[in-house]
Amino acid sequence: MEPIPQVAASSYPPVQEEVARLAGSPEVRVAFDRFRTQESQFALWQIEATRVAAPPFGEAARGAWLADRFRELGLNDVRVDEVGNVFGIRPGYGSRFVALSAHIDTVFPAGTPLNIRQQGSRLYGPGVSDNGAGIAAMLAVASALASARISHGLPFLFIGNVGEEGEGDLRGMRHVFATPHWRDSIAYSVIVDGAGADTVVAEALGSRRFEVIVRGPGGHSWSDFGAPNPIIALSRAIEILSRTPVPASPKTTFNVGVIRGGTSVNSIPESASMRVDLRSTSMAEIDRLERALRLALEQAVAVENRVAAQQKSRKPQVVQSEVVEIGNRPAGELASDARLLKVIRAVDAQLGNTAQVQRASTDANIPLSLGLEAIAIGGGGTGGGAHTLQEWFDCNGRELGLRRILLTMLTLSGVGE
Repeated sequence: MEPIPQVAASSYPPVQEEVARLAGSPEVRVAFDRFRTQESQFALWQIEATRVAAPPFGEAARGAWLADRFRELGLNDVRVDEVGNVFGIRPGYGSRFVALSAHIDTVFPAGTPLNIRQQGSRLYGPGVSDNGAGIAAMLAVASALASARISHGLPFLFIGNVGEEGEGDLRGMRHVFATPHWRDSIAYSVIVDGAGADTVVAEALGSRRFEVIVRGPGGHSWSDFGAPNPIIALSRAIEILSRTPVPASPKTTFNVGVIRGGTSVNSIPESASMRVDLRSTSMAEIDRLERALRLALEQAVAVENRVAAQQKSRKPQVVQSEVVEIGNRPAGELASDARLLKVIRAVDAQLGNTAQVQRASTDANIPLSLGLEAIAIGGGGTGGGAHTLQEWFDCNGRELGLRRILLTMLTLSGVGE
């Protein structure tokens, strides 16, 4: 497609006036009507999507399902990249894109029963809200744009990205913005994650995650008593780490979320491991916590080895440790005068919606850390039980979330008289 010069920022009318004009236009009113009358279709998409397994690093089947929906809705140049991200384009008249994305992966491992069901306005099942609601919202916006035949300035880029949850470590969005073509051509990123319409994530919460492994000689609990024990060393490290002070501001947290090790109650284990999550609004605090973690481990291993060395009847045996980084989400923040933040606030004012700016860890971390304009918002409705088998989503209120997304995108893109 021949690049067309982007509309200059100075040519935009005042944001609140533009939002009001768009909201009252016949084409947008048709799209709003569709959000009200087509709820059954949106719920069906949501159910179908979440019935397709998308465990960490196993999103291909759901990606294929989404690519088919993109084609059915008339999006152009539908493709799946090498890591599994799904793209579709609605052409416009500018050279850069307004991106609307939703992650397609879930936290649930392969083999998790996906018993998705509907009872009245509620949908139940793992992943139905996070991020079935985001996927359904993205498809609802694409369908409304097609049916209302709205002309817009900057083209829209729809992305179903992989790897947002857990150890996916934002790999899908990292790949998008590591690709020069997309990094240089995406002007704004609107990320739909979960339900609701009462928040705007414009501040990226940084986090760092580690797998901590302690290895030793192992042995029998009776005949090899006194040999250094990886589980005891790990326990000492946790106790030392637990005494690490953290400030209330900037808010900083640490968590030991997983512990593994051993084979039987009467065996000294050969290895033990834990997974640690460090979070803060300050990268300096995350650095401090990482140093505290490594020091705690060093001290715990030294104590365990010293105790073992005091066993005169045994030849010297030691435990050793290893720290492996398994996640690193960068922090960032949208500037207070960013156009995207002005637009979402104007849209909320137009719709009579109250929303708070929040800090969280989402796909928006990546573009925000690069100094690009991005926010994460919900897809409307309400949800609960995220990351559990009892997850649910209530369709009531979805219409507000969809109107919010559409108005934001159109205002960012620019729509002619």
